[in-house]
Amino acid sequence: MKHEIFGFDAYSPAQIAERVQQVCVIKARMPALTMLLLAVLAGAFIGLGALYFTLVISDHGLGFAAGRVLGGVCFSLGLLLVVVAGAELFTGNNLLAMAWAEGCLTTRDVLRDWLIVGIGNFIGAGALAVLVFLSGHAALNQGEIARTVVQIAAAKCALPFWEAFFRGVLCNVLVCMAIWMAMAGRSVIDKAVAILFPISAFVAAGFEHSIANLYFIPLGMLLRDGLADPVAGAEAIGWVGMARNLVPVILGNLVGGSVLVALVYHLIYRRGARALSS
Repeated sequence: MKHEIFGFDAYSPAQIAERVQQVCVIKARMPALTMLLLAVLAGAFIGLGALYFTLVISDHGLGFAAGRVLGGVCFSLGLLLVVVAGAELFTGNNLLAMAWAEGCLTTRDVLRDWLIVGIGNFIGAGALAVLVFLSGHAALNQGEIARTVVQIAAAKCALPFWEAFFRGVLCNVLVCMAIWMAMAGRSVIDKAVAILFPISAFVAAGFEHSIANLYFIPLGMLLRDGLADPVAGAEAIGWVGMARNLVPVILGNLVGGSVLVALVYHLIYRRGARALSS
């Protein structure tokens, strides 16, 4: 094939761009109920990755860097489930901007997808938070997991607008690059390796993922009042605090995924390829 110019069994960047565009069109034109159910799964999957991350960093015997990196590796479970098992994730679907720029999708198609998928992700992540709360999981490690969740939620609710926004930008650049590179793979192992490093990097660096926050903040709300010792800033955890976090983080995720990944690669590999061939 004309794009296979590398000496390994993976799709080339130009082929990835073509595949991403085709997949995005399929995603956007999915029946609403199917899209919603797959989005509920994605919200729960990201929540499972967040749960795994919290388990690791609640062990204070680990050093700062070791705990963050190992926690980030564990968080990668969430996107691996989304990509391999199949689900619809708002942050990953920011790549629909590529098909929109190509004229394959209308603005209405894209906004419909983002709205339905965002609602489904909220349901899935929030439902998992309730299940985790009811399971008593947070009592493990002498209650350190509960305390860690509340600390994370409090820190997120206290973030200044622009700090949350730029952390959201950086997060979704890495998330969408993970999905982009996973599209190069032809096996589950290929996809796992492609996902592992970008996702563990954004988590270790403390960047902001809107769907993960839809797990952390509701769970923090449920656990806050049951702590033996109060966490500083925990009073900020609530619906207002969640909205204050999610507005800049969602905007940042949109810029990072749609503009800095999807539209940039559109210019390079789709529009740029047409210009070279004309």
